[in-house]
Amino acid sequence: MIMASDRPLLIPSPKTPSSYDYPSIPTLSDVMKSVSQDGRSVSGMDLDLKNPGPAEAPTTPVGVQGESIVHSSSRRSVLSQSQSQHQSRGSVSNNSVRDSNDNYRYGSRRAESEGYGSSQKEISDEDARLVYINNPQKTNEKYEFSGNSIRTSKYSILTFIPRNLFEQFHRVAYIYFLVIAVLNQLPQLAVFGRGASILPLAAVLAVSAIKDAYEDWRRHRGDQVENNRLALVLINGRFTEKKWKYIQVGEIIKVPSNQSLPCDMVLLSTSDPTGVAYVQTINLDGESNLKTRYAKQETLPKNPEKENMGGVIKCEKPNRNIYGFQATIEIDGKRMSLGPSNIILRGCELKNTDWAIGVAVYAGQETKAMLNSSGAPSKRSRLERQMNREIILLSFFLVALCTVVSALFGVWLARHKDELNDLPYYRKMDYSDSSEEEGKDYNYYGLGLEIFFTFLMAVIVFQIMIPISLYISMELVRVGQAYFMVRDVDMYDGDSQHSRLQCRALNINEDLGQIKYVFSDKTGTLTENKMEFQCASIYGVDYSFGEAARELDDQVGYSVQVDGQVLRPKMKVKVDKELQLLAKGWKETDQGKHIHDFFLALATCNTIVPITTDSDDPTVKWIDYQGESPDEQALVYAAAAYGFMLIERTSGHIVVDVQGEKQRFDVLGLHEFDSDRKRMTVVLGCPDKTVKVFVKGADTTMFSIMNHRSQNLDVITATEAHLHKYSSLGLRTLVIGVRELDSPEFEQWQSSYEAASTALMGRAGKLQRVANDVEKNIDILGASGIEDKLQKGVPEAIESLRIAGMQVWVLTGDKQQTAISIGYSSKLLTGDMKQIIINGSSKDVCRRRLQEALAMARSRTTLSGGGEETSGADPRLRTSSSSSPLALIIDGTSLVYILDSELEEELFLLASECAVVLCCRVAPLQKAGVVSLIKKRTDDMTLAIGDGANDVSMIQEADVGVGISGQEGRQAVMASDFAVGQFRFLVPLLLVHGHWNYQRMGYMILYNFYRNAVWVLLLFWYTLFTAYTMTTAITEWSSVLYSVIYTSVPTIAVGVLDKDLSRRTLLSHPRLYGAGQREECYNSKLFWLTMIDTLWQSVIVYFIPMAAYWKTTVDGSGLGDLWTLAGVMVVNLHLAMDVIRWNWIIHAAIWGSITATIISVIVIDAVPLMPGYWAVIHIAGKGAFWLCLLLVPVVCMIPRFLVKFWSQYRAPTDIHIAREAEKFSHWSGAAAAAAAAAANGGGGEIEMRASA
Repeated sequence: MIMASDRPLLIPSPKTPSSYDYPSIPTLSDVMKSVSQDGRSVSGMDLDLKNPGPAEAPTTPVGVQGESIVHSSSRRSVLSQSQSQHQSRGSVSNNSVRDSNDNYRYGSRRAESEGYGSSQKEISDEDARLVYINNPQKTNEKYEFSGNSIRTSKYSILTFIPRNLFEQFHRVAYIYFLVIAVLNQLPQLAVFGRGASILPLAAVLAVSAIKDAYEDWRRHRGDQVENNRLALVLINGRFTEKKWKYIQVGEIIKVPSNQSLPCDMVLLSTSDPTGVAYVQTINLDGESNLKTRYAKQETLPKNPEKENMGGVIKCEKPNRNIYGFQATIEIDGKRMSLGPSNIILRGCELKNTDWAIGVAVYAGQETKAMLNSSGAPSKRSRLERQMNREIILLSFFLVALCTVVSALFGVWLARHKDELNDLPYYRKMDYSDSSEEEGKDYNYYGLGLEIFFTFLMAVIVFQIMIPISLYISMELVRVGQAYFMVRDVDMYDGDSQHSRLQCRALNINEDLGQIKYVFSDKTGTLTENKMEFQCASIYGVDYSFGEAARELDDQVGYSVQVDGQVLRPKMKVKVDKELQLLAKGWKETDQGKHIHDFFLALATCNTIVPITTDSDDPTVKWIDYQGESPDEQALVYAAAAYGFMLIERTSGHIVVDVQGEKQRFDVLGLHEFDSDRKRMTVVLGCPDKTVKVFVKGADTTMFSIMNHRSQNLDVITATEAHLHKYSSLGLRTLVIGVRELDSPEFEQWQSSYEAASTALMGRAGKLQRVANDVEKNIDILGASGIEDKLQKGVPEAIESLRIAGMQVWVLTGDKQQTAISIGYSSKLLTGDMKQIIINGSSKDVCRRRLQEALAMARSRTTLSGGGEETSGADPRLRTSSSSSPLALIIDGTSLVYILDSELEEELFLLASECAVVLCCRVAPLQKAGVVSLIKKRTDDMTLAIGDGANDVSMIQEADVGVGISGQEGRQAVMASDFAVGQFRFLVPLLLVHGHWNYQRMGYMILYNFYRNAVWVLLLFWYTLFTAYTMTTAITEWSSVLYSVIYTSVPTIAVGVLDKDLSRRTLLSHPRLYGAGQREECYNSKLFWLTMIDTLWQSVIVYFIPMAAYWKTTVDGSGLGDLWTLAGVMVVNLHLAMDVIRWNWIIHAAIWGSITATIISVIVIDAVPLMPGYWAVIHIAGKGAFWLCLLLVPVVCMIPRFLVKFWSQYRAPTDIHIAREAEKFSHWSGAAAAAAAAAANGGGGEIEMRASA
């Protein structure tokens, strides 16, 4: 637990004497005398580090992941920067210094231009709001800003019913049933009782409304708790508690440590004398590491309780960009710029800072957190889309039935037109005494209207052909499936804070069983994103850790003493003995001096914040290095292990213990990473009166700024060789350099830096130019290699997914060599694969290489006897007959010229010929573009999995998005449909739960169509024998309860609990997953076979009882009860025939439904007001009744039984054979191996051999 009170590492200020025994630090007046004469102090924080960071630094790159380590300042600390609106919508990069190519047009350039645009012009009066500090009345007088009360609920008491009904009736099927219910209210069309016709729709609407009301009640309760929290607000010169909902824009607020921010507020002062505040934004963007924010030096000394504080802030209007803020503040007649580093957003928590004071600029619904509260775009499952196609077909069938009935009725009327006056069940003539006119027609509207009314009445009677209960059943089944998925212990990650599977989108559970393409990030997804410092190249010497490396368990670790407390790094690092000895004696050799500068750069050129935490030993405290970048943390821990321990950081200085000697370095300036420079630079005032510039960044940009003296050239050449070696080992690399500034150079930089930092317009571009000017003639120090280890089970998981018929594409921002190395270690790439590498620098080059590669791939296929292949065929099967499979490796620069151009088609054709596709150096929008490439050209289902903000676009673009709760925050999780702890959990999620969900849902949809069609056809056959008058023998309440009680519960139980195959079988034989890819459980063929079976069963259910009671005295009500019981028994026994794994719940649901039907029929007939009073008792007293109940189900099931027998024993699928193997064998080695060999194309020819 981080304790705010134990903070000896954070507080000391350059303006306050420290308790530490620091070496004497000169004022640098000798170096910058002329600067001092201009009135600018140059020591410590006074080197205009009054504004430690520009209000807006250059924009972050749109996510090219790589092996370097410095994360973007916009989400880190000292020099915060603006990001584009596009990034705030999910296309934010991983924000590491990535060795990427400058000409990324797909995604990156667009974001940069937006980011720069926001800083190139001053805010116009129309686009600005004025906030008068400590004067909320004047602030809100003109602009009527939003209050601080928030509302996340959707409904109020008055709006709930109309708004909820409006939302529910977005489903067209509900409108259909509403029209049916309204038609049934008309006297001419009344078939059922008016109440009975409304009941099914009312029940469905009520269930959904109750669910929505409960969810909204919880939101109301959360809003109430949030709005009634208390904050300290300055009222009449004193900070007084005030409820959050009453806070107004312009009020001054004091926030204590570990408290949440009630609104978006500009920092005025903090408990830190340098004006720094540490905040945690986990509630805002999911990241748990600390960020730094700053108060302006002009507002820092002011005490609102002791002096009347005034001023005005001119800021941009509320927007969703949580990483950008543009404003100016005018106080005491001085105007200054404000940026993202000066604002703290609602939802953040103040950490390791005793208090912070700020002024509210955005409140309530206008805060950035509330403006970003909308969720990810909703997705619909493929089965549901296919189901809509079948519903349309059923609608046409319904219209056809109604047309047949109404047409035949018209024919009947024409034939019997002379008898209509006297027919007792029709009676056209009115013979009552009250008749005013003899011969008046009685309920007769003419032939045309009679036919039309009959058509509408038929629609009402046959309405359940469109299954309204299916929608509710699907929702309940999905909830049940999600419950068991979440509780699956095989997907439980004990090492993760978010250890269980999260189902964030319940409407696409079944899509997990049909995935064909898996797009995966690398860093943090395939790897742990827990960086470990492995090796270093220092001034041309390679210190690769081999046998000389000390194991972690054998090493004590470096430690220092401060105020009687032993401070020790929390994480141990393996060290090289030789390098450790050289580091200790760094003053004795020239190489030692280079080692000193190298590790000093690692310890200082970062945004890491050291935090002290308690250990088991009261005399020892841990130093926990907090930072958003795991790479930075690894490098700082490595520097500490070699005796360069970072023990204190403020915005103005850094304290490093160098081999037992504490040295303080003034932070004179900091240039954060941007996507053009791809470097980070810190300018330090050193204890020896020198000013040094430490630079680190990606190799492609670092070597271009090196000093190419003859002495340096040899070191550069050696370093490049070492970098290639590290990349081949799969390590993430970073190049380190240093430059010493003389007095004129420093004076020039200082003047330019101050002017750029305080510029009101164009700050980003000016700061970038200043950085480029100082990053010249850099002397190389060396390079680092950091290992990002593979997660547990990744190679096995990838192999299982590929055997299951899925294509695994890896989309990463890493260097090509690093990505290839990880590909080999993860078994994505194998030694027998032929690699096709496309690194194009222009569109013409990309076109030529694509055409050459495509021609080569097709020639290999032809020579291997493959003939013409379709692009959708399984490349793993297609290339297996070749001499070797193909692996396509393409970089982001090439994708710039390929995506959104005519070359997309050639890339798709080439990728379809390859077993593996590996994309390196890709930006976030390029990841989404690659996913879109497949979605636009195939009907295959896609899944994207990632762990960082740079994966959000890809996750939202794919049919199914999976987020990993990793080290890079939870943005990917928050944008995903499902979230897991590690990549290997994708295997049980897809191969087990995905298969089960798809099989269950596909069967449940077909079964619902079947059971409703059986009922409709029963009514239809009866209509043909009753002069097409739409009278029904089955009671209206039985028709209503048929879909609610008689048959619905078994469907849901089987949909949640049935399993066609065991978990062990599905995991042991991934090929069985192909059933979902081939749509074996739900397709047009199965639909029409089901409809044919439905027609047969309806004929048997109707005509056997009809024949049994032909020319008897049994009335229509008694026969209707028999049809009801026989029909319910048939559809439930039909379901029972298909159950694979019985349990007590399924038994209770099926047999309980039949029992409930019998009881309901008896109860309905026991009501004297009903037309069939005790009809079931009368008919049940005869043997024909029981014979019919026995004979009807048997005859109905004979064709189904024969088809099942033929399909399972004469033409079995993979699933059938695996199921039989489960029953009759224990999957011994020989039998299991034989069962795993699926036939090409899923023909279902798994060969089974008896075990020895």
